[in-house]
Amino acid sequence: MGFRSRMLRLADSMADSIARKVFLIALAFAAPPVLALQFHAAGATARLVVLAWGILLVLAAWLLGRSLARRINRLTDFSDRLLSQDAPRPLLPSGEDEIGVLARSLEQVAPQIEELVNRLGMELARREAILASMTDAVLAVDSGLNLTFCNHAFVQAIGDHEAPEGAPLVRVFRNPALLEVLTRVLDSGESVRKRLQFSGAVARSFDVSAVPLAGSPNRGAIAILRDVTPNERLERIKRDFIANVSHEIRTPLATIRGYAETLLEGGLEDEHNRRRFVEIIQANGVRLNNISADLLSLSELESGAPGVPPGPIPVKEALSSAMRAIEPAASLMEVCMHADPIPDLYLLGHGTRLEQALVNLLDNAVKFNKPNGAVFVHVHDRSGRQIEIRISDTGLGIPAGDLSRIFERFYRVDKARSRQVGGTGLGLSIVKHAIEQMGGMVEVESELGKGSTFIVTLPQYSKSGTQS
Repeated sequence: MGFRSRMLRLADSMADSIARKVFLIALAFAAPPVLALQFHAAGATARLVVLAWGILLVLAAWLLGRSLARRINRLTDFSDRLLSQDAPRPLLPSGEDEIGVLARSLEQVAPQIEELVNRLGMELARREAILASMTDAVLAVDSGLNLTFCNHAFVQAIGDHEAPEGAPLVRVFRNPALLEVLTRVLDSGESVRKRLQFSGAVARSFDVSAVPLAGSPNRGAIAILRDVTPNERLERIKRDFIANVSHEIRTPLATIRGYAETLLEGGLEDEHNRRRFVEIIQANGVRLNNISADLLSLSELESGAPGVPPGPIPVKEALSSAMRAIEPAASLMEVCMHADPIPDLYLLGHGTRLEQALVNLLDNAVKFNKPNGAVFVHVHDRSGRQIEIRISDTGLGIPAGDLSRIFERFYRVDKARSRQVGGTGLGLSIVKHAIEQMGGMVEVESELGKGSTFIVTLPQYSKSGTQS
């Protein structure tokens, strides 16, 4: 049984190998002469010698073929492991024949190939790291619009959908405009730039720059998508701001000009109305001055330019000063102001900015209140880490649809009443920027017809000199 197994393994090793082919060739050449001599030899000894000579010839040829096959197998094993960094390489066969020369040539070129593979691997890893860390979305497709690469920014841009390599782009992200851009690039071989809108939970705009991959055998394309949604929002805010400023300034200017022309054309002799005309001119001049002052304050807050270094501010002093400033207007509007005992708390910031923010909140609470209404002020110490100031009124309230926009510049819930009471539409925007500049936040709660509550939360400053 052992002999049979060894013979089967020998037969398997010889199957379709050089040793087998050499063996068969030697057998084909040696068999006819040996058989012929067997028939024509005179004695038994001669026949045995001829047969032995034929067997030795075939065996020598088989051993030569097997040796040659082993050397070639070692070359093959060496070349198979050439690109593997971890697997040990076998020893190459030596010799002065052609196989030995080939072995020495492989041994010389192996370090160069290894260095080239390492450099290519490092370059590929570097490029993948750069593309993966880019904030711009990047994707690459082949000639069939199948995805060959995309970075994390692209996955986020399409809504965190799965984007497996090799998948058709139309299945990963259904956007006809993007598919059209990539198709144009693949068909024309020219770069294309276009601004696209991506729909989703939040609509976003992207500047898409797509170019063909010249070195790709499949004529693929690569596209870079830059999110310009914040830029568009900023441009829209700028346009709205310019339009609102123009409108806010044009109205009092037109009023001043109209009444000034009336006075010049004979109104000065009108003893009953000329004083009223001058008072209207003065009121609109004050309004223009207020708009200019608020714009300057808002510009200074938004610029973030360093001014006077911040210092500890006693909340009680700032709030008391703001309430004293609003008391005349409250008395005129018949609005009562109530404040709970204010604790001795401090915060780090600018006293004038805090007082301006509090004055604006109290002023709105009085202006947009009901006759015989009330304003309530509460100050809370939240676990020694934050200060909460709540300013509530019993006024008109704010519709739910307007709550998200009341801190925008020039946004008014009731435009007619706001202008009637002398509002510029910038007060709450100044409040938001002033509070955020001191590391706090401002929120609003309101119920239409019942009043509003503005909640200012600021980090507390301990007397030891540390900010909580």
